[in-house]
Amino acid sequence: MKFMLIIATLIFSSLATTPVFSKDTLSDKEVIDILIKKSIRAYSGNCPCPFNVDRAGRRCGKRSAWSKPGGATPLCYESDVSKQMIKNYRKIHGLDSGDS
Repeated sequence: MKFMLIIATLIFSSLATTPVFSKDTLSDKEVIDILIKKSIRAYSGNCPCPFNVDRAGRRCGKRSAWSKPGGATPLCYESDVSKQMIKNYRKIHGLDSGDS
């Protein structure tokens, strides 16, 4: 019983000194990464971006949706994400301005 009390005390004291990071401190880079990952997940095929691989394990390259004009436009690279997209994401999710 005494052993359990010591363990519980150690756990609670470590929690009290552990820094808390909340979602409202996301940097622009973190928001960009989130937007890219969400975009890739939302794509219905298996080749949204040139760096993805197809079912056979081959790199998608120029066969990717991103590489083909007029079709789907997944976000694959940081340069695909505009400042307005970051701003909109922050507004929708109630986040502060981060490092923009």
